[in-house]
Amino acid sequence: MQITPGDELFQLAQTAPIGICILDAATLTCEIVNGQFLTIAGKPLDAIKGKHYWDAFAEVRVFYEAALAGVVSTGNVYSANEVEMTLIRHGREETMYVTFVYSPVKNSEGKVIKVAVWVLDNTLEVLARQKSAENALALQAVNERMADINEELNATNSELENTIEELAAINEELASTNDELTQTRDELQRSENLFRSIATNIPNSIVVVIDREHRYIIVEGDLMERLGYNRTDYEGKHPTELGQTERYLAVKHLYDRMMAGEKFSLERSGAGGETYMVHFVPLKNEYGGVDAGIIMAIDVTELKHAEEKSAKLAAIVQSSDDAIISKTLESVITSWNDSAQRIFGYKAEEIIGQTIYKLIPPDRQDEEPRILQRLKKGERVEHFETQRLTKDGRLLDVSLSISPLKDGQGNIIGLSKIVRDITERKLDEARKNDFIGMASHELKTPLTSLHAIIQVANAKLKNSDDKYLAHAMEKANMQVKRMTRMINGFLNISRLESGKLIVERQSFDMGQLIREILDETSLTVSTHTISLQSTAPAVVTADRDKISSVLSNLISNAVKYSPAGGTIAIDYQLAGQTLTVSVKDQGMGISPGDLDKIFERYYRVEAAEMRNISGFGIGLYLSAEIIKRHNGTIRAESSEGEGSVFSFTLPVD
Repeated sequence: MQITPGDELFQLAQTAPIGICILDAATLTCEIVNGQFLTIAGKPLDAIKGKHYWDAFAEVRVFYEAALAGVVSTGNVYSANEVEMTLIRHGREETMYVTFVYSPVKNSEGKVIKVAVWVLDNTLEVLARQKSAENALALQAVNERMADINEELNATNSELENTIEELAAINEELASTNDELTQTRDELQRSENLFRSIATNIPNSIVVVIDREHRYIIVEGDLMERLGYNRTDYEGKHPTELGQTERYLAVKHLYDRMMAGEKFSLERSGAGGETYMVHFVPLKNEYGGVDAGIIMAIDVTELKHAEEKSAKLAAIVQSSDDAIISKTLESVITSWNDSAQRIFGYKAEEIIGQTIYKLIPPDRQDEEPRILQRLKKGERVEHFETQRLTKDGRLLDVSLSISPLKDGQGNIIGLSKIVRDITERKLDEARKNDFIGMASHELKTPLTSLHAIIQVANAKLKNSDDKYLAHAMEKANMQVKRMTRMINGFLNISRLESGKLIVERQSFDMGQLIREILDETSLTVSTHTISLQSTAPAVVTADRDKISSVLSNLISNAVKYSPAGGTIAIDYQLAGQTLTVSVKDQGMGISPGDLDKIFERYYRVEAAEMRNISGFGIGLYLSAEIIKRHNGTIRAESSEGEGSVFSFTLPVD
């Protein structure tokens, strides 16, 4: 029976929203082909209509010829859902995904006279991977509806109006499905935008997504320009389409490994010497198959350099002669180098996790809280001399330098300590101090006798006419006093180092003491003008002799380091419970580098203009220690070429 344009079945096929082709069951000749079917087949009408079905679709005959023959012979429906099919479309092979049904149309006697081929193009849905559960349910509903339609056609072939109504219902379902697909595409677009945003914000990186055929899907990241990628030119294209055949072939085996499901990372070098860590990550679907892959390249050059520096630093730490120890802010030891083991006797596994108090003698346990308090403020502790305990109970003289460890945000997360064993140095210093003390003591006796002889000689020469001899004896007396001060300084240092420097406190007026020192100084200094700015009484309780030696030293230095004719101003001010005494000169000044060390023992400024000025570098050190033992402070302010101001403070009871 030939179907004509007037037949309802013909009208149904032409208006249906899905692809329909009606075949004669006996000859398999294509009698009706609607526009949707031609669009899906990608062939012109004359290549299908009037032709044997398998002549028109020879490329899939081997797969589905038996199925179609089974429908004709048994009268049963055959359907295939979202199958991959390679068709000759528009003159070239093209792979697509379709859902189709071979539905028998029977006469009143139950004989199959026609076969309706229903086809739906699912390519877009499959490529979108039908990630939405709602979409999957909708498509399932469509398939179920199509099955229902086929059952209706088998059961009620004569009632075409009902079939048309069913097709209308299908049309509504497809419209609904289309809306859901649109929603799914919108969700995919939002997901893609989010992915691009994430990729863009990964610093020093490029993220490339490729499909199974190695085509670029997404190219994003702040390294695109440096590595020669352009989002607009790349996305949707194969590397070979971009003139990158050689480059592609060099990495194709890596893409293949990733598409086979392997996740791996490689380190690669850039043309400019950069180091990149490249991660290959397969993207798997819910069935475990790989649909695409992510290639992420991150510039780790700085990290590599940091690792190299860290390795070098670790080597330095391990080979250092000093003990290098790290600890937490709670004083728990976290690292311990070889020299720490050599100095203290503990192995790393014995001491790490213990507190630093294990190394601190009982009488020095209060040092750690004070040190921590300073370090938590971000300060460094440098060259702090103290004593520490070894594993076998020995006391070591050590010098500590401790620095806070900070994270990238500047937060203090730990402490680093360098411990230097200065036991031998301390012994050398003790021997030297003993020698200085002994020598100074031995020199003091003959010097006292010499001073007495000069005093007697001066008395006998008082009425002598020999002015030269009188002047010479006066100079000798000045030199004896100078040597006496020098020997007393050495003796005081010796007493200081041995802990025998005693502070004998008494109440006295600071102004009166300064005036006495100036009266004595005026007898020997005529080259400078020395003035006292204050006259008010200022009573303090201190060791008068030792404060006198501090003042004499500061005034003597001001004279030595100031040009002749200069002015030296001495002042004292009482503020609350603190008395401040200052000595200001117009000398050559002190550089910032020397100013930090000026109160260290035996330290002398090495400037060329000071080389001819005598001194041993003990006066300021001794002055600082004396003031310290009075619970006061001493400081120096200076600018090169503009003079200096030395000042000290004393508490007033």
